[in-house]
Amino acid sequence: MSNGMRVDLSALDEVIRKLNGLLSDMDKANTKAKYETDIPSTAYGSMEFLESNVLHSAQEAQKAKIETLISELHKLINKFGTSTSKVRDKYSNQEQANAQGVSTAPEGAVN
Repeated sequence: MSNGMRVDLSALDEVIRKLNGLLSDMDKANTKAKYETDIPSTAYGSMEFLESNVLHSAQEAQKAKIETLISELHKLINKFGTSTSKVRDKYSNQEQANAQGVSTAPEGAVN
């Protein structure tokens, strides 16, 4: 950058890579929450166990909350990753512009 500061683009690349990995893990968690946590109502007992329907309803409500939490986390991580990518691109573009300005400056000119 023109003020003598430099940005470590590789560090930003690493953050982006880790966020993408986290998004992949969140996709797996979402799949598990959605498809691998179903418990049939019969697992809670028969109609003779009056609380079985209440337990099944409570489990379904918690399952829905978990799915929503995972979805919201995914959105947040994706937003942060997108923002980080944009920042990285802006820094990269600025460095390229600075490099071109230095290489095309007339002799004796100071950038």
